[in-house]
Amino acid sequence: MRTMAKKNKPVSVLDIVQGISQAAANAYDGALNEDGEALKAGLKREEGDPILDRRVIDGFNVSFYGPMMCIKYHSEVQLKEVYAAGFESDIEQQIADIASFLKKEYRKITGNSVALTKEGEAEMRVESTSRVRSWVTAKCHYRIGGMDEVVIVGESSEDRLEADWRTFLDQGGLGTRPKNDTRPKSKND
Repeated sequence: MRTMAKKNKPVSVLDIVQGISQAAANAYDGALNEDGEALKAGLKREEGDPILDRRVIDGFNVSFYGPMMCIKYHSEVQLKEVYAAGFESDIEQQIADIASFLKKEYRKITGNSVALTKEGEAEMRVESTSRVRSWVTAKCHYRIGGMDEVVIVGESSEDRLEADWRTFLDQGGLGTRPKNDTRPKSKND
């Protein structure tokens, strides 16, 4: 479902996260654009003829933490592709194409643009179940522009406990027995 937001409206963190999540959700296998053509998200499964060619199983998802987003990519690969020169750069290009698609689709959905800045290098892992089947999982982290008010994961935050709760907690009471408790004392008291 595509909805257009009002332009020049202040964008909240929730709006950004929902927009990117919707952009990622629009990349399902078989998705069509406004013209009825297959939507191109930069995945291998979009190449070739879907009926005559061998289907490539690949996809991606996104996760958010603080002002960061992680794009996780998964694809079936053959060992000859893994050992070929430029395999890592091809996977990094796949992730970059996905990030580009997310930016374009976010703009279509919300009417605003979003900045995604790559942080570090992509991490890749190739695994196999047999001599025939292998797959690659890769992830890359991106900083999302416009999410300045978000606390970065791992940093300390200010204590915002209300004064009434603070006085209640300062009274203690855990581990002490009330005056009207007539049970015999145990070893722990």
